[in-house]
Amino acid sequence: MTSFQIHTAETAPNAKGLIEGAQQAFGFLPNLLGIMAEAPALLEGYMTLAGIFDKSDLSATERQIVLMVNNRLNGCTYCMAAHTGISKAQGVPDDVIGALRQGTELTDPKLEALRVFAVKVNESRGWPEQGDIDALLAAGYTKRTVLEVILGTAVKVMSNYTNHIASTPLDDAFSAVEWTPAELAESVS
Repeated sequence: MTSFQIHTAETAPNAKGLIEGAQQAFGFLPNLLGIMAEAPALLEGYMTLAGIFDKSDLSATERQIVLMVNNRLNGCTYCMAAHTGISKAQGVPDDVIGALRQGTELTDPKLEALRVFAVKVNESRGWPEQGDIDALLAAGYTKRTVLEVILGTAVKVMSNYTNHIASTPLDDAFSAVEWTPAELAESVS
């Protein structure tokens, strides 16, 4: 397996400003961003797109639903742990976080409709059925939501695929909420 360096501001001078900005935002440099610094365009693209997704019409809970659904379906252990921590910090209810980690139904019907639609977009590789779109709209979401789910899915392709290829080690900050695909298997049995 190819080994990827976890860069710092000193080892990735072409991404120094981005790395320093991330360190200020998080209080540390997440390993994912240190690895992405190998390709400054990827790091900038990811950080920019994630920032744009944060400006969507979706609430923090709704954004985390889209992101965590993709993390789980893509089997990204790093991002599941990181977004568990981020979700907690953003006030996402514990029952929502638990259901997303296990891939189980959400109790709120509107949020569940969003979760199901995010699953459909991921599993169909962007080819949801008209009925899937209709169900999301019937739950109270809009055409804008349909497109914002695509945006969130794109953000996760960048981070999930990077983590898969680079085998990104989990940061100590997220070790208390580590996730493995075994959680999903346990919830089904």
